Formats: sequence, C-alpha cells, structure tokens
Amino acid sequence: RGEASPFLGGTVSLRWVGGWVLWSPWLQSGPRPPAVGMSSWQGRSTPNTRKSAQSETSRSQYNEEETFYRNCRAAYLAVFGTSLESITSKDQLCLALQQAGRNPTRRTLGKYWTQHTKKLNFDEFCEILKKEKPIDKNELMKAFRKIDLNNDGSITQEELYKVLTTKGERMTREEVKMIMDEADSNNDGKLDYNEFCRLFLMTIEKSQKNAVARLDADAKMKQQQFGSLTSLECLSWPSTKSLVESSQNPETDTIPRKGDARFSSKPSTPRSHRTSVSSVINMGATITKNLKLPEPKAIKNWQHVWSKGCFFLEDDGGIVGHRYRLELQQTTNIFLTITPLNLSQTEEKLSPWMNVDTALYVVRNLGDPEAVEVVCVTELREKERFGWKGELRSGVYHLIPFTTGCRLKKRNKSMIRETKLVYRENGDLMLTKEFRTALSDIFEVIDLDGNGLLSFEEYNFFELRSSGEKCDSEAWAMCRENFDTKKNQLTRQGFMELNLMEANDQEGDPADLWVTLESMGYNRALEMQEACPFIVDIYAEDCKLKLTPIGLEPTGSLLDSLICKTVMRKGEPKAMKGYNQLVMYTYKTETLITSVIENKSENKVIIHINNENSKNCVSSRGLRTFAMEVSPRTTTVCQHVMPVDERQEWIYSCTESIVT
Repeated sequence: RGEASPFLGGTVSLRWVGGWVLWSPWLQSGPRPPAVGMSSWQGRSTPNTRKSAQSETSRSQYNEEETFYRNCRAAYLAVFGTSLESITSKDQLCLALQQAGRNPTRRTLGKYWTQHTKKLNFDEFCEILKKEKPIDKNELMKAFRKIDLNNDGSITQEELYKVLTTKGERMTREEVKMIMDEADSNNDGKLDYNEFCRLFLMTIEKSQKNAVARLDADAKMKQQQFGSLTSLECLSWPSTKSLVESSQNPETDTIPRKGDARFSSKPSTPRSHRTSVSSVINMGATITKNLKLPEPKAIKNWQHVWSKGCFFLEDDGGIVGHRYRLELQQTTNIFLTITPLNLSQTEEKLSPWMNVDTALYVVRNLGDPEAVEVVCVTELREKERFGWKGELRSGVYHLIPFTTGCRLKKRNKSMIRETKLVYRENGDLMLTKEFRTALSDIFEVIDLDGNGLLSFEEYNFFELRSSGEKCDSEAWAMCRENFDTKKNQLTRQGFMELNLMEANDQEGDPADLWVTLESMGYNRALEMQEACPFIVDIYAEDCKLKLTPIGLEPTGSLLDSLICKTVMRKGEPKAMKGYNQLVMYTYKTETLITSVIENKSENKVIIHINNENSKNCVSSRGLRTFAMEVSPRTTTVCQHVMPVDERQEWIYSCTESIVT
C-alpha cells in the first residue's frame, strides 16, 4: 500500500523483466491498519557540543541507523498491521520491498524467498534492505532507453510489445495494451519515460514520507516494541542493553536459533538452573586412528551408479542439499559412499570444503511420517569418504545426504575485496578469466551425471537454487536455440554464453550475476565458501540399480527426526535427576558426537547447554553456551560436536540444565 500516483492514478509497482523494466498499478483500498510504535530509545537527547570528534561520528552513525530502521519500520507497517507480523509469501516480500523504495528482480526475490522459505520476520526484512539498493533514476532511464528503439524519448505500444513479449517474463499483447492504457496520460499512443521516471520517483518519495509521518503520529507506538528481540540485541545503539533487559519476561524469553550468535548465550538473571546432567567423553586424535573403509572383494565386477550433488548454506544458517531415489530390482549386497567433490586443479591443494563432514541416510516409506524407517547411515570413514556396506532388500529407497553444519558455516564477508566479473574489449562485453573459472566450477557441480552436458532436469536444479523458480519447456527450447548445445543439452560453452547474455542484458551491471554466484556459495572474492559439492557412489553385487536425483531440499525437520531415531536407538540415555520425563541421549562415533533431548512431559521445558569445558571442539550450534526450548512430548537434536583439529585429542564436556 502506498500513496496514489499523480501519473497513473494508483500506487505504482515496478519490477525488472530480464534486463527490462515494466510497471503496473496496484491500488490501495480500505482502511489502513493501525501502525505499531517505536520503542523508547526514539527521541533520545543529542550529545552536547563538548563531545569529542569521535563522539560526533558515533552520534552521526547512530542517527543514520535510527533513520534507516525508522524507514524500514514505516515501509513494513505500510503493508502489515504490526512489525511482529511475518512476511508469508514472495508477493508480500515484493510489496514490502517496493514500499521501501527497492526494485527487486525476480532473481533477487528468489535469493531471499526460496522454495523452502515459509516466512520472514521484520529483522530479516531489515537485513534485506541493507543489501538491496533503492531505485535510482539513472537505472530506470537506462532501462527505458533499451526499450526506446529509435531514441526519441518516448515508447510506443509496438516498441513495448516487442520487448515485453520476448524478454524475461513474457507478456501477452493484451497485457501490454493494458499497461499503455494506464500510462499514456495524453492518449497519443506514446509514453514519455523521462516524465514517467520523475513522477514515479516522486510518488515513491511521497509514499515513504507519508508512511513515516503516520508512524510518528501514532500515539500508541511509544508503548510497543521495535521489531523483535533479535533486532534490539544485534544493534549497538545507546541503552539497547538496558532496554532488552527491561523488556524480557523470565517466563517467555526468546530462545537462540541454531547458529545465531546474535543472541545472548546466557539466560537472564531471574532464571535459575533447577537440575542438570553432565557428559564427559575423552576422544583421541582422529587422524592417528588409521580409520578404514574396506571395499568388498571383486567390487570392480559389481554394478555401479553415481551422482554428484551439493550442500548449500541458506542466509538463515540452514542447509539445503540434493536428494535421490534408489531402485533395487532384487535383494543384494550394497556398498555406498559419499565424499566431498574436489574441484581443485592442483594435486597439492585440495578444495577448502574437503574437511566438511558428510553422511548419507538411507530410508524407506518416506511418504508416511509414522512408518518412515532409517535403514542405514554411512558411519564408516576413510579420510574424506564416509560409507556403509550390507544387504538391502529389493524395493525403492530414498537417499538423504546430510552434514552437521560444524564445518560448513556462514563466513564474515565484510573485509572481502570484490572480484571483477566483466570488462569491455573493443566495445564488446567479456567475462573475466576469474568469472569464467567460477562458472566452469559451477557447471561441474550442477552437471550431476558428469557427462559434460546439462540436461533440462540438471539445469532446473540450478534455476531453483539461483532464482527460486523452475525453467519451463518453452524457455528451455529458447535456450537450446540461442546457446551451444549437444544432444539437446547445454554445453559448458553454452552455459558461458548464457551468463554473458545476462551480463549484456544488464549492460555490464553485475548485480544479478552476484545473486547467482552467492546462491551457489561464492563470496565476492569468487571463493566457494558456503557450499560443499559431493559425490554419491553405490555398488550392487547381484542386480542393476537406478539412482535418480529428485529434489533440492532443506535438511531440516525430516532429517532431525531421522537423527533422533538413530541416536535414541544407539546412544546412551541419561535422565535428569528428579525429572525422569526429560532424557538426554548421547551417541558417539570416531569423528562425531550427537546429543538428543526427549521431553516426555506435557509441558515445554527450556534447557541451558554449557560446552565451556570442552576442548578442541566445534558445535553445530556455533556457541559454547546456549538455550533451547523443547515442546511437550517431542524429541529434538541438541547439537553435533566434532574436533576442530583432528590431529589432536578432543574432549567433549557438556552440561544440560533445566532453566526455571
């Protein structure tokens, strides 16, 4: 929702289509929901004139941050009734970003709203706004000049039709006509795009100012909390700490999310630890244990299938990975392994993700939550390779790759120097050597069957990851017509040409190219740091077998439930003293310790976990101390722990306490 446009008679929504810009009116109707207020830090007195230059700089930064978050909040409340309400669809995200003066492309939206995203809160919305630039008139004019084929400062319906029916999200002639009917103010069949841009940006500015004015005018806003506890704790504004402490309720404290270091690692002072249980496990140096993964004899005569895949880190710290379907025609002995994929061109230097732990869960009855069965897990290890061997009955199995997240974590990107992606040579746009190398590695990862070509299915996994949407058959046909292909599949050269075309569509602006690269785990130095490609190998002694990649899914709740079942079956249980309905399970292998909490009671419990006495250990939670909530009659994974340095001894020392 926003202010009425003086040009189109309604609030304007602008979006990019490929390298092109189009607009459509979306009208506000009905009463505006009540705005929700700012917290008590607003209106703080300014420093006196005797403050040092450093204090003045600090005050300036504080004012900039205050203005930024106030504008974020005003934009959010122009779409939602309260900043505690979550964004629940990609359309809502687009609407809120537009209200904040952003112009998200389809690919940009796909970066923040993937096929696995269920909701985004206000704090996450603010983080997106920090990364995405506001609409700029020069960019708008540049996009319009692409459509203005004869450079006369205006666009005809035919020019608009020619572009919008062939580029990006193609439109029908009727849709193009509807746009012109809305935008052609003097009915001459042309659009003066310079005037349009001026009025469009004026509308956005007016809409944002009015949204802020409504926010300031709401008397109730002073009584309400700004965003959520996360936003307050992650900002270093004056008196933030005291505000958080005063707003905390000892009965309803926010619990840290997995790997989220922004939360305080210690419970607030009104709480106490009522009872606890401790585990101490001394583990020797893993690298000295001569671990072996013995292959079956005559394995060269066994049937063999394989596929590549990849783990990708999400912005929230979650992990997404490929999944597979395995079909066996008869009961047979099986040997299966999963190994990180080395993309390094030199033997002396391995890819940095080769130390990431991997595992493969083989399950049956995946479609039935009550009957899902963990058949086996790859726990044997030799160097980077994890495996399992045994007998499997005939039938259909699902293979779910897994990594704990101990070694595949979000990295700090603030100090990284950005690599150049494109340059011009004799007026023509070219891809840099560094960018071509990264694209070649990406091709290697998404070429799941390793035949040097991208099939329609393989390319769709890439599209799902990079844009959040699938490529339809018509678009794939156009891809085959315009880029180098072989056997109706995209070659490595064709993949390069596709990315060069995207760069040309944006006239060398690398923004969308970076969206793709970052979705594939690359940082701005073109280092793959937030992804881990791998290879799955399966051997069968007596029958043919079929392995098919079927999805790119988050490792979330399904794998958690499978891990809980495995740990409860194999691990050591310990009940809390005086609280027998709360049981801690700990299961260890040579390289990993996993703990699970079972709450048999009818009440939720809050558990405080303390790893401070552990040595040479890294936790999947990313914290040495943290708290977590366990719902009634549920089981949840507490943490995974691995050695930081496998050449040294590591000691797991963990105390779990009930917080009251």
